[in-house]
Amino acid sequence: MSLVGYQRFSVIGRVVGSGSFGVVFQAKVREKGQTVAIKKVFQDDRFENREVEILCLLDHENCMPLKHAFNFLEGEEYLFYNLELEFFSENIHRVIAHYANYRQTLPLIYVKLYMFQTLRGLAYLHSMGICHRDIKPPNLLIDPASQHLKIGDFGSAKLLTNDKPSISYICSRYYRAPELLIGATDYTCSIDMWSAGVILGELLIGTPFFKGENGTEQLVEIIKVLGTPTKDQVFAMNDYYVNFQFPKIDPNDWGNVFHEKYSPIVSLEAVDLISQLLVYFPYQRMKPFEALGHPFFDEIKFGTNLPNGKLFPNLFNFQKKEFDYGKRWIRKILPNSKIIVLCYEHICSWEPNFPVC
Repeated sequence: MSLVGYQRFSVIGRVVGSGSFGVVFQAKVREKGQTVAIKKVFQDDRFENREVEILCLLDHENCMPLKHAFNFLEGEEYLFYNLELEFFSENIHRVIAHYANYRQTLPLIYVKLYMFQTLRGLAYLHSMGICHRDIKPPNLLIDPASQHLKIGDFGSAKLLTNDKPSISYICSRYYRAPELLIGATDYTCSIDMWSAGVILGELLIGTPFFKGENGTEQLVEIIKVLGTPTKDQVFAMNDYYVNFQFPKIDPNDWGNVFHEKYSPIVSLEAVDLISQLLVYFPYQRMKPFEALGHPFFDEIKFGTNLPNGKLFPNLFNFQKKEFDYGKRWIRKILPNSKIIVLCYEHICSWEPNFPVC
């Protein structure tokens, strides 16, 4: 990380995002003319900036890296951090909205491509013990030219440890796992997998999957699909929760759920995948590497071109950390020819400790 100032930029452009964290605007680097995004966030000088700390750890194809950071005082009182990041002009939220404007849903090949890259980014984060805690469509950034996806906005991310509780009021409501809705503070990275499952549903139907007006209504919307949680399920989500006053509803069949939501592109594989992500028991949710090996993604493992004829972004350039973390599922993820190539390339440099060829 380099400490630089605004003199690094020749143009400070339009605002491209804003929220409770601060504001993101577009800028152009003076030296190379490269377009970047600058995220301006308030920094309480009594605390370390967790987002900066986590961004400095990241080096992955599907996670947004930190280029530079600099801070400054505005007036004599307020300290701000400015994070210089890659500029991606699109995100999944805007892509879904574009298709919705034409009363269409995203072609299934793009659903698979976006979800594969999202899950791969989560696999990397979770291998480091990092929970993103705000996986949602606006935070999944896309380069429209290559369809390369990167997870962005690590303002809520945290390195989870067993000895330190975490706040339950985290993650945007539509994508918030049920354990967060009932106040859990000892949750795991599985909350990201719930969010990923909800996003898969949204990509398939073109609208948010669970749309509660508040936390209670959000939980009710989930119960309408999964049914009333049992005491064992509630205990698994939050063993301190004592209020069992839930509406008595039987679980809905996933095929019926998608039929009711009028999804024209749902497949048996999509239904099976989402049914293993959106479950009450946090420990039963698919791990990201396990999900990458699901048959739902078979099409893109052997395809090389997008519908417009352009090549796929690189989906299989796994790092040693990813191999070590996902060795139980690697055979299901990689096409056989790619296993052989990757074995040859990587054994020479870091010798993975499992037989893949």
